[in-house]
Amino acid sequence: MTHLKIEPRFNPKADLVLFEGDCLDLLSKVPDGSVKLVVTSPPYNLGKSYEKRIDLEEYLAQQKQVIEECVRVLAEDGSLCWEVGNYVDNGEIIPLDVVLYPIFAGLDLRLRNRIVWHFGHGLHASKRFSGRYEVILWFTKSDHYTFNLDAVRIPQKYPGKKHFKGPRRGELSCNPQGKNPSDIWEIPNVKSNHIEKTIHPCQFPVELIERLVLAMTNEGDWVLDPFMGVGSTAIAALMHQRRAMGAEIMKVYVDIARDRIEQAGKGKLQIRPMTRNVYDPGNGKDSVPPLTVDLGNGPRQLKLQEKGKKYRVKGKGA
Repeated sequence: MTHLKIEPRFNPKADLVLFEGDCLDLLSKVPDGSVKLVVTSPPYNLGKSYEKRIDLEEYLAQQKQVIEECVRVLAEDGSLCWEVGNYVDNGEIIPLDVVLYPIFAGLDLRLRNRIVWHFGHGLHASKRFSGRYEVILWFTKSDHYTFNLDAVRIPQKYPGKKHFKGPRRGELSCNPQGKNPSDIWEIPNVKSNHIEKTIHPCQFPVELIERLVLAMTNEGDWVLDPFMGVGSTAIAALMHQRRAMGAEIMKVYVDIARDRIEQAGKGKLQIRPMTRNVYDPGNGKDSVPPLTVDLGNGPRQLKLQEKGKKYRVKGKGA
């Protein structure tokens, strides 16, 4: 991808920073207040291949170090979204959003939403109900923050509904641009049959990050993921004309992230579109096919291909 300026370390002129190593090393080079959105899903202390299981108090202390640095680099009108599930200890679950909240509150962040991400697939439990949700804690640094609701509205359930009395009788009673998606999001998680699946065991679906990027940033803003994984945050940011940076300690995941972004540059990366309905077993197929991401002739351009049709969204240059 010759048209994207990709750097292995922080560079204010880069379009994308792919840092292989500890996120604290990357964050130490990022200027104060330079990032509009921090969005990530940290390790859950479950002993996955990319983490060592440690005492919960030690885990929280490590998280606090990273969170403090993320808050330092966050712009005054910026947002921080921390996506977490549960820590499981001898069959007992500990909601990580509950034990992490005091850290954020202690840094004077303001909680705007506790977003419930609901999905239909996962491990089946036998001694408790199967877990089918995780939580996104959305914080802002101040009361003056970017929030582009119109960019993420979803279709109205009853788009033709009208006022039946009063001075607006006969007029549409709902916003014609769509409704607020609320704080419960039903988005499929990335499992074996998902179009975006890689070898990463806990991969973000791109559409989950797209909604956050579109709502909480503007074109040209920096989006940071301190636990980047295979680059879903970077892809969501770049395809909507933002700049992205992220850190990842495992080289194999950094390589996959780079490959996915390069595939997008060639117009070959398929993603699940935001407009696609959740799978309906009644008709045997999804209503909208996968989209092919094409970053086009520059880092500020996106083309989406759907059944031979092309949709292009152009943005400003870097």
